[in-house]
Amino acid sequence: MPLLSLKDVGVTRRGHTILEGIDLSLEQNELVTIVGPNGSGKTTLLRVIIGALAPSQGQVSHDASLSIGYVPQRLHIDPTLPMTVARFMALPRRHSADAVRRVLEQADAAGLADRQMTGLSGGQFQRVLLARALLTSPDLLILDEANQGLDHRGTAEFYRQLARVKRELGCGVLMVSHELHVVMRASDRVVCLNGRICCQGPPDTVAGSSAYRDLLGVDERDAVAFYRHDHAPEEALS
Repeated sequence: MPLLSLKDVGVTRRGHTILEGIDLSLEQNELVTIVGPNGSGKTTLLRVIIGALAPSQGQVSHDASLSIGYVPQRLHIDPTLPMTVARFMALPRRHSADAVRRVLEQADAAGLADRQMTGLSGGQFQRVLLARALLTSPDLLILDEANQGLDHRGTAEFYRQLARVKRELGCGVLMVSHELHVVMRASDRVVCLNGRICCQGPPDTVAGSSAYRDLLGVDERDAVAFYRHDHAPEEALS
C-alpha cells in the first residue's frame, strides 16, 4: 500500500487553475523529486499533501496514523533574537535531550546544539531543519527546495544525508528541487510538473522524455548527461 495517494487533485484560486488532474502515489522507502519551472505548482502540491491547503477537487488518501516531517523552503529567524539550536529544537514543544541528540546525529548536525541559529552556515542550518523534521520519526519526509542557497557540493552532500536518513528510517522522501544534475543521480523517481504531471518515472526514463526536455529547456544530450546510470540512487551519492 502506498503511504499517500492523490487522485484527480486540482487547485483553483480566484478563477486561476494552479493544479489539475494530479494522480500521484508515494511509496515507503522511495525518494521522489518534483521538478518544474517557476509557477508550475510545486509548492502548492506540497501544501495539499501536508494538509495545509484543501484541494478544489479530487481526493488525498492516507492512513490516519501517517506521520509527516516537513522541511520548508526557507525559514527566517530574527538575527537579533538569541536562539540556540537546542532551543529551536524545543519549539513548539519540548523533546527529551536523547531524542534531540539522536536526530541531530541522524541529520549530520551533531555538536551544533549549543550554537546560535543565526551563526550557522547554510548547510548547517538546513541540516538542523532536517533534524527538527525527524523528531516525529516520520513515515514521509517532505522538503520544499531545502537545498536552496547551497552550492553544488553542499546540495550533493545534503542528498547523501537524505539517502542515509531514508535507509535508516525506511521512510518515503518527497522533495522539490531545481538542481537537475543531483536530482537525476539521487532520485528513485522524478515527477515533472507544470500545473499537470507532464511525465514521471525512473530518472533514466524521464531523462529520455521529450516532455521533460521541453519543460525544463534542456536538449537531449544535456538530459542524458544529468543522469548517470551506473549506480543505484543511494549508492551514487555515498
